[in-house]
Amino acid sequence: MRATVTIEKDILDELMTETDAKSKASAVKKAIAEYLRHRKIEKIKAMKGKLKFEKTAEELRHFER
Repeated sequence: MRATVTIEKDILDELMTETDAKSKASAVKKAIAEYLRHRKIEKIKAMKGKLKFEKTAEELRHFER
């Protein structure tokens, strides 16, 4: 999918440097992927203490499927 986005040159240059990307598109793709990964991690962390497990970590480790 193609999209046109206006990004300030200095920000895009810094992004390309930080991601070691060879193109603007790959730098933006890497940044978006990292942002989404970070958001998923935050959602998982937010569930801390809200889930109830009936088996211990040891039991889950050795559970046969």
